[in-house]
Order: sequence, then C-alpha cells, then structure tokens
Amino acid sequence: MQVLVLIEQKSVWTNKPFVYDVPNDLEKDVLLGKRVIVPFGKRSLSGFILKVFLENGEYDYKLKNIISIVDDVPVLNEELLFLGKKMAMETISPLIASYQAMLPTFLKAKIRNNERSQVKVLSLLKNKKEVNDYIALNQRAKEQINILKSLLENGEVNKSDYGSSSVRVLIEKGIIEENSFDRLKAVNSEIKIKDKKIVLTEEQTKAIVSVELNKANTYLLFGVTGSGKTEVYIRLIKKVLEEDKTAILLVPEISLTPALTAIFKNAFGSDVAVLHSNLTNLEKYSEWKKIQNKEVRIVIGARSAIFAPLENLGIIIIDEEHSGTYKQEISPRYHAIEIAKERSKYNDCPLILGSATPSLESYARAKSGIYNLLVLSKRPDNATLPSVSIVDMKEEIESGNRGILSTILINKIKEKLDNNEQIMILLNKRGYNSVFSCRECGHTVKCPHCDVSLTYHKNSNMLRCHYCGYATNKVEECPECNSKAMRSFGFGTEYLEEELKKSFLNAKIARMDFDTVSKRGSHSKIIKDFSEHKYDILVGTQMIAKGHDFPKVTLMAILNIDQSLNIPDFRSAENTFSLINQASGRAGRANLKGEVIIQTFNPDNYSIISKTYDDFYKKEIEIRKKLFYPPFCNLALIKIGSKNINTAMDEIEKVLAA
Repeated sequence: MQVLVLIEQKSVWTNKPFVYDVPNDLEKDVLLGKRVIVPFGKRSLSGFILKVFLENGEYDYKLKNIISIVDDVPVLNEELLFLGKKMAMETISPLIASYQAMLPTFLKAKIRNNERSQVKVLSLLKNKKEVNDYIALNQRAKEQINILKSLLENGEVNKSDYGSSSVRVLIEKGIIEENSFDRLKAVNSEIKIKDKKIVLTEEQTKAIVSVELNKANTYLLFGVTGSGKTEVYIRLIKKVLEEDKTAILLVPEISLTPALTAIFKNAFGSDVAVLHSNLTNLEKYSEWKKIQNKEVRIVIGARSAIFAPLENLGIIIIDEEHSGTYKQEISPRYHAIEIAKERSKYNDCPLILGSATPSLESYARAKSGIYNLLVLSKRPDNATLPSVSIVDMKEEIESGNRGILSTILINKIKEKLDNNEQIMILLNKRGYNSVFSCRECGHTVKCPHCDVSLTYHKNSNMLRCHYCGYATNKVEECPECNSKAMRSFGFGTEYLEEELKKSFLNAKIARMDFDTVSKRGSHSKIIKDFSEHKYDILVGTQMIAKGHDFPKVTLMAILNIDQSLNIPDFRSAENTFSLINQASGRAGRANLKGEVIIQTFNPDNYSIISKTYDDFYKKEIEIRKKLFYPPFCNLALIKIGSKNINTAMDEIEKVLAA
C-alpha cells in the first residue's frame, strides 16, 4: 500500500503531495484525511493523507515509509479535502494553508500536546491594553513579546512551545499565568433567555415554506430590523434536524455570538457547538471534537465556522451577510459566503443569506432571480420602526454649542433617564482622540508600519495604531520642528464616555469597544449587564449596532457618522447606510416607542436621509452603473511589494503587459 501525503509546511517546494510506502502493521489504520508522521529530508514532519493506492506503483527512486499515524479518525473528511483543493486554486494559496485554515490550532503542526490528557497552557492576566503597553516598553525582550503576541492572537498557548526563562519572568510580573487542564471544557453562554410563545407572522411562514430543504438554492432573507429573521432560522433548522441532517449558522462578529448562542441553546439544548476567535485554543478544540464525534448537529460561529466538520449538511445560514468580516484578509484569502456556496452544492442543501441591509451585489442578484428573494417587511405584532431625527452639527456650532452632544440629544437623554429607559450611543471610533499632531508645523504622528494616524488613549497615556496594534508613549515634543505644541484632535468612545459621565452624574454608563472587550468574557458580561439594566447608557463602536435585542432601549444616538462617508472606498455610502440602519434597529424593539438621533455635518447625503433600503438602493445602483463598479463588474486588487523600487516597477510593468 502507498499513500500521497501533503507535508504540513508552507513552502513553494512542499506545495505538492509526496508518495510514501505504508508498513504492513499500519495498513489497517490508513484513511483519507488522517495525519501521519513521515521522514522528509533529515527531519520528521506531519502531513495529511490525500490519496491511498491499494496497489504499489513503480518509481525510479526508493520510497520511504511513513513513520506513524497520528489520528484515530480523519481530521479532514472527503468534503473538506475537496473544498481545500478548490479553495487553494481559487485563492492562489498553498494547499496546506487551506487545510490548516479548517482546523483548530491544537491540530496544527506546532502543537504536539493535543492528545495528552493533561495540557499545560499559558493565558493572560492583563487586558490587551496593558499587554501592549508592556510590549512597547520592553522591545528588547523578543521571546517575551512573541509569547504575548501569541496570547493576544490565540487566547491560550502551549507552555512547551516557549523558553522557560521568558515564561517565568512574565509569570513573576503577573502578566500571564500557567494552568493545567485534565479535560476539555464546555462553552456555555452567560446570557439567559426567557421562554415566550412566538406566533409567526404571515411573511415569516411564507419564507419558511418557500425554502426547499433538499435543493442547493441560495436565498436572500431581506428583513427589516426586528422582523424576526432569527425565528425563521430556528424553524428552518428544526425542519432540518427532523430530517436527521445538520446545520451551520454564521454571524459576522463575536459580539453577536453570546446572545445568539443563548437563543439557540434555549431552543436546541446541548445540540449546539460554538466556534469563534474569542474562545481559548482548548475550548475551540473541545467544540471541534464534539462536532467531529457527531455529539452536536448545529454549529454557530464566525467566519471560520464554515469549515466545521459536519456531515450530511441540511442548511447553511449566514446572518448579516453584507458584513465585510466574512472575508479573510490573510492567506488563504477566502470569503465565507463563497465557501458556503460550495458546501451547499456539495450537500445539495439551501444557503440562506440574511440581512436588513443586504450588499448591493446580493440584492441585485435577488432582483434578477439569481437568488430567491424572501421578504420580511414588518415587525411582529405590527410594531413600529423608530422615528429618526437628523441633527445638522453645523447649525449647532453656529448656535454656540461646540460640544460633541447636540442640544436635542442632551434633552432626549435626560428624558429617557427620567423615564427609566435605556440609551445606546454609537460612535465608530475608539480611543480618546483620533489624531495627534503639532499645531506649529502640522506634523501628524503616524504608525511606522501602517502609515495611518495614531490614536491617543488617555487611560494608558499611549498612542496606538488600530490596524496593527503598534503602541508608543505619548509624544510631548514634535519630531519635525521640536515644538512643544503637540495636541490631540477629534474624539473617540473613551472621550465620549468621559463627557457623558460629566453631563449625567447619576447615570450608569458602560463602554463596549475593542479596548473594553479584549479581556476574555468581557463582551458577554457587558451585554448581560446591560440587558439586566445594570447600566443606563451603553456607548460603543459598531459592535453594538448589530443583532442585539434590549427591550428597554428607546433611544439610539449615532455620532460623527461622517467619518464613515469619508473613507476612500466605493462602498463607503453603502457601509454608512448599513451602519445607520442596523444601529437604528436597536431602538424600540419591544412595546416602547423607539427614537433615533443622527448627528452629522452632511444632513443632505442620500445614505443618511434614505428612509428605506429600496430608496437607498435606487440611488446607489445608478451611481455604481455610471462608474462601472460592482455589481456591474468584478474587481481584483493586485499588490506588489519589494525593498527595491526598480524591482517593484519591473513587476508592475509585467502585470500591465500580461
């Protein structure tokens, strides 16, 4: 017996399978998708079995034997093996990168302790801000920095992968801790859901009936905020489970996962697994093993959950399908929706794309019949959508108000607090101030890696890059003209929170952004506490704008939406409308009337004043057509980088000539 093995190493020389002989004592354990240890040069490396030859072929060279078989059961089933090859070809990435993207960290080559009964792991004791501060002040401690960056990315790492002296220093300083786990942990939601009898609307019933469960169709479930898309998902999955099939539900952000997980665990009990980046490596592995062992039939998670090793898939649902987070920006650069389409075809099952503000491409496909359009135009019980007021901030300044809160917003917040109601305020910029520059020469402090303005964070007195995480101490003297006139401009959520505390002394205020949810479990706690009315006002970035259902929220304020419009991206108007629409949907979701206040310097912009998605779509689609932008064309970005500008220019000329 011989096997084709793909070596688990990213290299141009190993981006192809190699043939190995199988010793007689291992033949009974050989299966597609299992990992094996093989000799490769002078080393022993792991790899995946891609093909099994029952009869031995003849070669001009002597084949080597595989050393051992790692897995009892395959970690990649036939569908995922097929999917990986297609993904590698379409994303122009190494095949091994595609397969590694499908597996939890504990099943990758670097991790050697995944099968042990006891694993020693390291985890953070400090939050992300404190860790970045330590990194910025200890640039020479390379090994410590490597440990901390791995922890920031993965949540937990194996102790055995790092030098003991660096680990000991970080433990002694109280930055990390060491734990031993004798068994895998289950992922539970802290949010409790009250049981309530739900009567489907006519539109919900029609949508459910319209979905053909045994056909690979793509459906766009276009429903206004609060129209009951989640209940449609639940009813469809129940039908799938009755046919003894499985289901995947994707959400765009981890901030949505706790609430949705609670809803689904309330409906389906322990038949649900959760996969997202906020889990530790052990938790991800535990959830993945439950899926592999067929202990659960439903998987909820972010982008990478599309690779869940479920068999006999009966439905794939992608909520908030318009979100850009479904596209991975590092190799392999896959889009979860495209992967979902492939799995839908492979399993002959429906794909549901849900959104209150679908991408223009998806809506155009639905209008032209490529997708099946399902519409939820009303909220249950004919609940009204919130009223919207647009405040021109130019007029506020002219009237003498130079604060960040308009007069009408201040009065409305007071009114809601007096009525014991809750308020949400969206400002899609974290930090204290957004730009730090010199008043004398105009020099702006930028990230040395990304060339974007650093944001000032008052709590840590640090300047941070919100793209790569680079941090440095606050600059007191201009590096260009040596002036002491360094000042910060603009405002972020940290500054807004401070101003609200000054203006509303008795209000309990919480902030939800990347800085406050970096500590493990913190975003779930904020959502839970706000839902229990432990806070009156929730300030946050776009992570508060989607999916949340707080019955006592009657006011949503949207501040400085203009910065979204000014991003140099042909989708900036679409993203702005989507953010406004999603955020507006958080208000008035129960019996209380909802209100929305939008503060802007562009009160006449169509993406701000459009009352419905169709109104916005008609204006935006005409602009896209004239400029020949998607959905009327496909765009590709080709990046060429080199340390030598002449080499880069030569390559650019080759691309242009091709």
